[in-house]
Amino acid sequence: MKIKIGTRISKLALWQAEYVAHLIGKDKTEIIIIKTKGDQIQNVSFEKMEGKGFFTKEIENALLEKQVDLAVHSLKDLPTESIPGLKVAAIPVRENASDMLLIRPEAVDAERKLKVKQGAVIGTSSFRRLAQLKLADESVRVEPLRGNVNTRLRKIREKEYEAIVLASAGIIRLNPEISDLNTFELPFDLFLPAPAQGALGLQTRADDQVTINVVSKLNHNETELAVTAEREFLHHFGGGCHVPLGAHATVSNRQIHLTGIVVSIDGLKQIRESVSASDPETAGKELARILKEKGADSLL
Repeated sequence: MKIKIGTRISKLALWQAEYVAHLIGKDKTEIIIIKTKGDQIQNVSFEKMEGKGFFTKEIENALLEKQVDLAVHSLKDLPTESIPGLKVAAIPVRENASDMLLIRPEAVDAERKLKVKQGAVIGTSSFRRLAQLKLADESVRVEPLRGNVNTRLRKIREKEYEAIVLASAGIIRLNPEISDLNTFELPFDLFLPAPAQGALGLQTRADDQVTINVVSKLNHNETELAVTAEREFLHHFGGGCHVPLGAHATVSNRQIHLTGIVVSIDGLKQIRESVSASDPETAGKELARILKEKGADSLL
């Protein structure tokens, strides 16, 4: 009996599903494409769409209805509230967690923080990215941009934007042709990623021990500790993936080092702190407590 893997239709989602299928064994898996709300509605910005799980809900329903046995999610898209009957059975080793600016050559200014010229038009539909872009350079103009990686690359080449922001992981995985654009990997001391960015979440039914046994072998412990801390931090601010909040954790000497930021949408106010703990839930909870004490809720 083959393990049926549910995935979104985008090239990146398919790459991720194929990657997991390869790890399990191509002969032991079958990929099932499921259209999600986020894929079907491309002309509405995230903040105007109701609810959470725009890229995950339909796949989770397919899991519960036993249409598929395994869902491969970009973990940053998966709401932190667990669905009864489902579990994240494994988190494979994480890809680069950073964000990347892709810049048209004529808009480059190497002397500025973001490496883009003053007043540049930058495309993103993420509140987190918008807020941190304005925090780094208040002169830039941030315009909405949705679509998959290829759609976003097409729009910058059509000169709708002078720069766009993409997750480094997506660029690394898809390896698109971008030699005509300048790239700037945004360092973590300037720009924090979405919680769990670059990581995959392999979700199963909680009672499907056969699939869990297969999938659990793909878990990477250090990645699991880091992203669990980041997602716990996010959970205390509502658990969605579209709030102006960033977080990044590293693990060394059995300690989790977690940094988080909450920024006002206009980029004028920020609260950024770091904590260390041996337990990921403790790290996330403590960091959220510190930021809330300093007024983070008022910035959201």
